[in-house]
Parts: sequence; C-alpha cells; structure tokens
Amino acid sequence: MIAPAVVFPAGPVSADPVEDIGGGLARFYHQQLEWKSCDDPVLDGSGAQCAGVVVPLDYSRPDYRTLTVMISRIQATDPARRRGIMLSNPGGPGGPGLGLMAGARQPFTPEVRARYDLIGMDPRGVGRSDRVHCGLPLPTMLFSAGFDVFGYARDVTLAAALAASCLASDPEKARYITTRNTARDMDVIRGVFGERALNYFGGSYGTYLGAVYTQMFPRHSDRIVLDSAIDPDRYWIGIYQDMGATNEAGLDDWANWAARHDADYRFGSTGPQVRAFVEDLIRRVAAHPIFADGEILDEHVVPLMLLAFLSNPKLNADLAEVVRLVADGVSGLPIDTQGLKAKITGAVPVETSGMAAVLCGDEAAPRDPAWYYRNIERVRDTQPVFGAFANNITACAFWPDPVEPATEVRNSTPALILQATGDTRTAYSEGVAMHRALSGSRLVTLADTRIHGTFRNGLSPCLNDIVNTYLSAGTLPATDVTCRPDSSYFPD
Repeated sequence: MIAPAVVFPAGPVSADPVEDIGGGLARFYHQQLEWKSCDDPVLDGSGAQCAGVVVPLDYSRPDYRTLTVMISRIQATDPARRRGIMLSNPGGPGGPGLGLMAGARQPFTPEVRARYDLIGMDPRGVGRSDRVHCGLPLPTMLFSAGFDVFGYARDVTLAAALAASCLASDPEKARYITTRNTARDMDVIRGVFGERALNYFGGSYGTYLGAVYTQMFPRHSDRIVLDSAIDPDRYWIGIYQDMGATNEAGLDDWANWAARHDADYRFGSTGPQVRAFVEDLIRRVAAHPIFADGEILDEHVVPLMLLAFLSNPKLNADLAEVVRLVADGVSGLPIDTQGLKAKITGAVPVETSGMAAVLCGDEAAPRDPAWYYRNIERVRDTQPVFGAFANNITACAFWPDPVEPATEVRNSTPALILQATGDTRTAYSEGVAMHRALSGSRLVTLADTRIHGTFRNGLSPCLNDIVNTYLSAGTLPATDVTCRPDSSYFPD
C-alpha cells in the first residue's frame, strides 16, 4: 500500500545559474552548444541531438587542459510546460550513457516526458567523451582469483600490467577521470542549459555519482532518483565484497529455475544438483581452459560470465545457454565463441579503461597483495563461486594515490531511492545505507525480486507510479514504501 504523499521542497537554489561559481570557471558555464545529429540510429531515431561540452581536466586549474564531454538531448514534448533537464547515468563506472534516455524512456509517463529535456551523457573518459585508453586490451578489470595461490599470482601480475598500461600514455588525464570531476561536469552541463537546479536519474554506480553531486552541489540539486543504490561508505571495495554473498544467493535462485527446466538443460533436477554442476564446471574449466578466437575461458573468467546474467531473471535462459556452451567447450565440442562473447558484452556494457580510471582515481585501494588473498581464503567455504571474485585484487592496488579525497555523503537533499531485495549487483543493505546517508530521502523497496535496476516498463506499476509522481509533481511518499513486481513480468 502506498503511503500518502507529501511535497518536499527542493532546497534553496541560486537565482542565477552561475552566481556561486568560482573564478575562472564562468566561461565553461556560459559556453554555447552546437547541436548536431548523434550519428547513431537509436539516438537519431528517438529525435535526439548531440553536442560536446568543454570542461576542465582539473577544476583547480581551469586555464590548463580541457576535455569534451558528449551529451544527448531529447527535448521536452511540451515546451510550454517544460520545467528543466533530467540528466542520467547508467552505472559502471565506465558505462557509456549517451543513449540511455533514448532506450529507457518508456517507463516515464507522457507527463514526465512533456516536462523534461532528457539528457544522456558519456562521462569523462568514457565512450565519445575523450576516452581513457589502456594499452592492455582486457575485456574487464575484474577477475576471479581461481582456486589457489598460483591462480591468484596470475591475477596480481595482470592487475599490475593493466594499471601500467592505463597510465603509460597519459597518466595525468587518467588520474582526473573521477566521480568528483564528473559531478563537476554535471554542474557545468546544468549551467550551460541555464538551469538553476539539476534533476537526475542514476542507476547502480550512477546512484553514487548522483549522491556525490548532492553533497558537492546541494543548492543545485532538485528531483533526484537513485535506482539500485550503492552504500557511499563502502564505495568501492566494500560494494564488490558485498556482491559475493548476494550472487551466491542469486545463483541458488537461478539453480532452482534451471532445475524446473531440467528437460531443456540437463544440469540437474534439483537446485543443489544444478549448483553442484556449476561448481564442478568451474573446476573442469580450470583444468581444461577453452581457447578460441584469442580468448581464454577459465576459472578466472567463468564466474564473471555467470555474474553477468544473474542480475535479472529474464536472463535465466541466456545464463543456461552460457553454462551449456562452456560445458560443451570443456568437453571438447565446438562452440559459438563469437555468440558467447556477444552475450557477455551485451550483459555488461562497461569499458575497462573508464572503470579502472574512476574506481582507482576515486579512492585508494590496499597495496598489499596478501590482504586480498586473506580475504579470498576467508570466504571460500561460504562463497565457493563468487568469493574469489568479490575479494580479488585489481589494478587499483597499483594505481597512484587519488588527486583528492573521496566524498563523504551526508546531507538532507530530498531523493527517491529504489532498491530490490534480491539485487545481485548492489545488495539491498546498500540501498538502506544510502537512504540513511541522504536523510531527506524516501526508500522504495521492491520485495522478493532478484533484479538490478527496478524502474522498468511492466516490472512494478507500484514503483513506477511513485517515480513518475515524484518527477512530475515533486511529491515523495510520506514514508518508505514496499512494492511488489507484477507476477507476469518474469518467465516461469
């Protein structure tokens, strides 16, 4: 049941969009954008236009180097009732967001689309926004450590090599691709549009980015929606550690589904049998890696492939297909490796270089490789599939210290936080923690649901109504609310 709504003020905003901007930055806030075709069929088909926003590489030196941040705009359908822009971020970090609003408009009501320019953005260092380039072409910076110290030593070496390759060509640029600087870029975008305050929709890592913006620019924060939130106090190592237990639970949930479809997949007729099949498959691929098309599928990679599909039960059949392909490959049968790679890329569309720069540039990671291995060993029994991933070393152990301290998020900016109880990417406890950090927020819980990203067409009319009411009328629920998914949304 939805609680009665109450209107929360957005907080004081400046009368002039740039009145409180520090010296030397005004020229960025006053720049004129040149809108053009996006040269992208989805964006152009949605009526979007694209432009480049020039921002300082280092905001403390505005007359030094600059970057160009690419944004897209789908204009409000009723200019007479337009109330501003709604900027967005899909997560990652390292996720391109230029096309986000073109593909994610459907859950917004016509009233919301009438009142906002929907703004997509490739954050600095990502996509078409002056990308960071890592010389080592790895598909991800995240791996599972394997079963023993020898497998872990391989990942230590790989992490160090990735860090060196990301910093080799332009170390200064790489170090300034950070969340705080992206938040500053967002405020420049606000000013360029002549808006006194920014409306925002962020998912996953994008919730942390949005929360950092509210901390840095509270006077410019208006209606803020954070879907599948991160605990700002556990960013970033803590949130990955939290993925261990929640993905083990997600795997059990998927295993029960696969058991019900044993006639199709033959992994086992009970959930425990399916889990045992998967755990044995990882041991088998460690002994017999699959080499194809320049890729190696082994115990370092397969757990990440599983994780990629556990974020939504609608991907259950895709995950089953991935497990079958790997099982066939281990058995020596020919497999469609290109199709397998396409499935993984589609499930996790994040750029390795951008992810490394942001995570490593935001907060220093422990330097001692032994620290990570102790954590891996500690959780092996309780997290046999994902513990070695959730606690593994990354390139950040070999990255220079951040150029500035991380942001402590503690403010009363009104915000709407959406969190599923079974989220495998950002654990439910993390959304609760974000709710505490933003004391003026309301939490909408999507109960009994294994999904990452709750604001979806058809998933929960209850949740969608709350989001659209907040964005169109500015009303938050009077209290926290629990919603449930539509029973017809997920496959049997």
